Amino acid sequence: MDLGLANAAVVVQGGTQGMGRASARCFADDGARVAVLARTQAELDATVAELTERGSPDAFGVSTDITKADEVEHAFQVVDERWGELNVLVNATGPGAVAGFEDLTDEQWLEAIDLGTMGMVRCVRAALPLLRKAEWARIVNLSAHSTKRQSAGLVAYTAAKAAFTSVSKNLSLSLAADEILVNTLSPGTIATESVQRWAKSAGIDSSDLYAIMTGINEQFGHPAHLPRAGDPKEIGAVVAFLASRCNSYMTGANVNVDGGSDFT
Repeated sequence: MDLGLANAAVVVQGGTQGMGRASARCFADDGARVAVLARTQAELDATVAELTERGSPDAFGVSTDITKADEVEHAFQVVDERWGELNVLVNATGPGAVAGFEDLTDEQWLEAIDLGTMGMVRCVRAALPLLRKAEWARIVNLSAHSTKRQSAGLVAYTAAKAAFTSVSKNLSLSLAADEILVNTLSPGTIATESVQRWAKSAGIDSSDLYAIMTGINEQFGHPAHLPRAGDPKEIGAVVAFLASRCNSYMTGANVNVDGGSDFT
């Protein structure tokens, strides 16, 4: 299927790792121009080189800390100077707070919200003028299935992602008149770098998607109908569809890509 992404102008915030990088690869494979925002310059350089090799005609990266409004504004100024418009914004960065309720400090709660919710808010706010200039525009936000199925150790992460999902839903309403489609994707257990690090620390083969899912079920009680974890590229493919011209009438949705679960 031709997704209509050739030469589309795409920004992937958090595009140097995990599901963000997998999404950036899908856009590059379809011939989109891809800009990647992340903090680490070396990871940006490596990602841009890969995207260029995969077929992105004008890939570039901007070192950006999304907790700092001035850096976010600067990043989208660079996009404006280079392209003058934006078709797609993907927000893929998530908060890092992993601890139980009684172990979290106020500072950790605020950091989770700042990175996990406000980072997206800052990027959307800075991107809107460029999205409105484009012939067509999409926003895709990566949330988490933990907003529907709780885990004690992810209370701050989940709270930030729940707010993130709520803001996304509201944006789908407020931007409908501009025909800017806004959708959220909620991944299940995906074998990203962080999940693989957890697997190694637990003595699990981090390359075995079946072993990872078994470990997740045993340690956290979060099974899926399918007996394996997901691959980041399986998220990237759905992100690319939601962000494409082929998706012309879906907005305000929260799409589960989790191997199947009733969230009971």
